[in-house]
Amino acid sequence: MANQTIAERLTSFQEEANIYNEIGKALTSSLEIGEILQKIMHTIVDYFRPGNWSLLLLDENANDLYFEIVVGEASNKIKGIRIKLGEGIAGWVALHGQPLLVPDVNQDPRFLQKIDKISHFSTESIVAVPMKSKDKVLGVIELINNNELNPLGKRDLEILTTVADYAAIALENSRNYQRIQELTITDDVTGLYNSRYLHQIIKNEMDRFERYHNPFSIIFFDLDFFKRVNDTYGHLVGSQMLNKVGKIILKTTRKVDLSARYGGDEFVVILPQTDKKKAHTAAKRLRNAINSEVFFAEEGFNIRITASFGVATFGDDATSKDELLRAVDEAMYQIKGTTRDGIALAGFPADQF
Repeated sequence: MANQTIAERLTSFQEEANIYNEIGKALTSSLEIGEILQKIMHTIVDYFRPGNWSLLLLDENANDLYFEIVVGEASNKIKGIRIKLGEGIAGWVALHGQPLLVPDVNQDPRFLQKIDKISHFSTESIVAVPMKSKDKVLGVIELINNNELNPLGKRDLEILTTVADYAAIALENSRNYQRIQELTITDDVTGLYNSRYLHQIIKNEMDRFERYHNPFSIIFFDLDFFKRVNDTYGHLVGSQMLNKVGKIILKTTRKVDLSARYGGDEFVVILPQTDKKKAHTAAKRLRNAINSEVFFAEEGFNIRITASFGVATFGDDATSKDELLRAVDEAMYQIKGTTRDGIALAGFPADQF
């Protein structure tokens, strides 16, 4: 900057002020992770004008990095690649939490050539900075092959590092917000939605029904003689068993289906775009999965349990949320009050197997 005129330096300072201002706006405009990262990366493009760049996020469970955003040549081939912590330039930056400017990757032994081989891309230079929040690395921002007309200097690296810090703060805030949201709608024992959020789910499906007239159904079931499990093995085992039942529900139902713990040992599954016949089939599949499970076999308890099921369909059996819950509850109690371990459809006699 020593050879710059005062006007040029003022322009440079103004650019820096502008980029920080844009990032500040991005941080306060949304708590959606994707939207925040896109806005911050657009700011990077406006300031640094890189032809190729990427944002990698750290997967703490797998202890590696994955490409969340890739822009430039061969981006579609790079998106699915994962990099181990400490591997390559990005892995080194993530492991050590330090920025790195590599003007010639062929002269740096840390460079990972496998990405170029997979993508058929030729990397010449890399600028990589960690996204850090409270000394915790969340990811890495990389700029690739900045051209000679727009080279990156030390001051640019400092600015990019600051941008990455802002990105990390935004990402951490968004994740914390999501965790809070999940806690307010999630049952802490089973990991399914809680009864409070169940009412919102039903309302959403009712709104969809009004717009598209697609039927949706609901399965309501209650575990048979669950009190015996608590009395015999204790409430800790009982809670663990409810958790296992929750996992069975998620494994047995479709991804579009929404499951909730209604209370105690009662569960509800919402089946979007599903008529009563298909809902009955889904209930039979879920019943068979629960009946075939031997709980706590490794502990030597070998607990088996059954459930009583009710099925109702919005439009056929009810035209309001309260009517729907009443209809499916009454269907379930046809089984609960007689044989247990069966399925009843609202509006029909109990279907016992």
